[in-house]
Amino acid sequence: MPEEKTRRLVQSYLDALNANDHDAALALVSEDVAHDPFDGEREIGREKLRWRLGLEARHFDERFADIAVMSASGGVRAAAEFTVRGTYRKSADGLPEANGQSYVLPGGMFFEVDGNEITRISEQRNPVQWRAALSADR
Repeated sequence: MPEEKTRRLVQSYLDALNANDHDAALALVSEDVAHDPFDGEREIGREKLRWRLGLEARHFDERFADIAVMSASGGVRAAAEFTVRGTYRKSADGLPEANGQSYVLPGGMFFEVDGNEITRISEQRNPVQWRAALSADR
């Protein structure tokens, strides 16, 4: 796939997440997508990713800003760097009590692409900074 097409695919995925349009985001990934969340173990499959996105949306309101998408030669791999702007809305198991804490953190995602689908998404952000932000008094 040409690099520009890969960049557009990744940008479309991030735009769908920013719009809270999980169906649109999931339409861009393969049935057996490998998802590496920044805070857990690898999950395989579109349905597991659907579940993860829904769970995250229940507890957090996040948007990605300052997005820069890069693609490797041949368009098989891509990366996106961004600023995560979020609000912790509802308490989640294993995390501090939610009271509307807001946070701004650097983040990124790495992608593999096959054909017109995203086949791997690996999320990156500093979990220590993220947990510290969730623990902060409002």
